[in-house]
Amino acid sequence: MGIPAPAMAADRVTLGDVQRAIANLAKIEGVVGAIGEVYVDGKRAGHGSAGSRLLGGQGGRIPSGSRYRIASQTKIMEATVILQLVSEGRLGLDDRLSDLLPEVAKHDWVDRSSEITVRMLLRHSSGIPQYTDSGLFDTFDFTTSYAPVDLVKASRTVPREGEPGQGYRYSTTNYVLLGMIIERVTGNDRAEEFERRIFAPLGMDRSYLVTRVSDLIRGPHGHGYFPDPASGGRPRDVDRLNGTVSTEAAISTARDVSAFFRAFTQGKLLSPELQRQVPKPFPTLCGGTVAGVGGSAPGINSVTFTSADGRVQFAVATTLSIDNMQTRPLSEATEKAAESVLCPGKSK
Repeated sequence: MGIPAPAMAADRVTLGDVQRAIANLAKIEGVVGAIGEVYVDGKRAGHGSAGSRLLGGQGGRIPSGSRYRIASQTKIMEATVILQLVSEGRLGLDDRLSDLLPEVAKHDWVDRSSEITVRMLLRHSSGIPQYTDSGLFDTFDFTTSYAPVDLVKASRTVPREGEPGQGYRYSTTNYVLLGMIIERVTGNDRAEEFERRIFAPLGMDRSYLVTRVSDLIRGPHGHGYFPDPASGGRPRDVDRLNGTVSTEAAISTARDVSAFFRAFTQGKLLSPELQRQVPKPFPTLCGGTVAGVGGSAPGINSVTFTSADGRVQFAVATTLSIDNMQTRPLSEATEKAAESVLCPGKSK
């Protein structure tokens, strides 16, 4: 049965059964637990939880309002901080990487750094390779502390993926460099800038940015697992991750991340011109009226779906026991769950 949501203009939004959608999602192989919440105009209009907090059906269900890692959804927040600095005149979209971080050029840590601009880093068009492809980092290393420049150096061991400015090639290394630029321009830690510019103004009081080697998620939450090659691929708890390697590592809740995407989509954080600099997904759900921004890290997959007018969000998180590279069925199931909730009359 549909759940009536608050009126939107002259129409009423009807949401599908959130609990049923989450329960179906939890049936996918490799999912330990799943949670989701729907917000309309900032008010919770539905929620669900299925599976378990721990592997093997242990620990009870995950509270739907629990914290979880939003992984690469953090990139949209980081881009927002950068673009706010642009709006303040402290940074330019066409500023060169070699000028902003001269040590990168001096030591040749990034190939062709004098040709790479802030705009290219934001839009993943720099051609800088993904540092994780270097094979130099161990998922289960919770003790080694890396500086951001160590990740940049690691990317230098991987072949370039394209010419500067010549097409989209996703690489988290771009955002490692943007984080370094934030700290260079402001003189503050990235976490301070996230708190000051995003979390505090939007009332995201349960969100924080992980920056340390081993930061645990605060409060009750679901645990994720990842296959450990040293034990024949047995799933191993990755409830803590090395925050100096997984730099796109904000921890949030469905309520908080919905607040961010509502404000972002409605243009409350950036001017329309600057907002267009942020790569956004093509709105493919519900007849092209809903788009999703996802993130994935060992043991977790999370997506926030947002309507084109920014009034409706469906934030979903699934904890896993499989390699994240094997999550295509999960991605398809997550989109199906979103359609069943956000546009029940159009769901496939």
